[in-house]
Amino acid sequence: MSRGRQATPVKLVNKERQELLSLIERKTAAQRDVMRARIALWAHEGHSNTVIARELGVSVQTVCQWRKRIARQGIQGIREGERSGRPPRITHEARLQLIALACEAQEPEGRVTPTLDEIATRAVERGVVEQISRSHVQRILQAGDVRPHRVQQWLHSPDPAFREKVNVICKLYRKAPRNAVVLSIDEKTGIQAIERKHSGRSPVPGRLRRREFEYIRHGTQALIAALDVHTGQVLAECRDRRTQDDLVTFMERVSAAYPGKQVHVVWDNLNTHRAQAVWQAFNARHGQRFRFHFTPLHASWVNQIELWFARYTRR
Repeated sequence: MSRGRQATPVKLVNKERQELLSLIERKTAAQRDVMRARIALWAHEGHSNTVIARELGVSVQTVCQWRKRIARQGIQGIREGERSGRPPRITHEARLQLIALACEAQEPEGRVTPTLDEIATRAVERGVVEQISRSHVQRILQAGDVRPHRVQQWLHSPDPAFREKVNVICKLYRKAPRNAVVLSIDEKTGIQAIERKHSGRSPVPGRLRRREFEYIRHGTQALIAALDVHTGQVLAECRDRRTQDDLVTFMERVSAAYPGKQVHVVWDNLNTHRAQAVWQAFNARHGQRFRFHFTPLHASWVNQIELWFARYTRR
């Protein structure tokens, strides 16, 4: 009785085995590479092609092919080499020109960016390609990490003392002067005071928390808050309005919260913050303990309380 053709032996050193085991455990590894790594490990243990094929759910021919290749090339053989294939219809230079088309200056009629169809049409009109579909343009832009439909806003600060002001504030953020606190203060207005018309339902397995859409409005509130940038402690209160008197009342509460300490206040250039006579009188009542630092124009992001407001809004 014929015993058939003997399977090609595969011998791996310990380092190669460890590399293959690491590849198998890697969550981001391509499944075809994982399958070939398993073939190599099973072949190293002396299993037949038939057994390996049955266990891995592939054909005997596939196991035989990769077993021979791994025996010749080692574990480098589990990855396929470059194939010649058909040359790409759109050259690399053409792809770069398509990306450049998507990044051209502002469109006429006030539009910021061209559509994918317009990019495809212009590419043909300018001789970049003979023809191209909208979806192909999209794939090329995605591969180049170009997203012409997305816009990120920014605002330039015209403040001539921008650098000096930021440096002073950042120095306070890094380390407060001795026997002093650094407070970042601002107001968040227009907060909807909403009451749910009906009670919600608690979450259960397989179902999210449910909240009735209808609500009753109770006007808006203004949140005034002071963040101690070194401890993270927040002093805040809601008020019906945001007037100069409201802010002074809040600052009296701030003064009571930090008795005997010098208080460095960082806030923006709102008119209620810039009322010099008001704050001179306030400071005189409190023994000149307060120092006011204004963020540069159009740079309220320097104010740390804005981060707390953003987190509050998301929640």
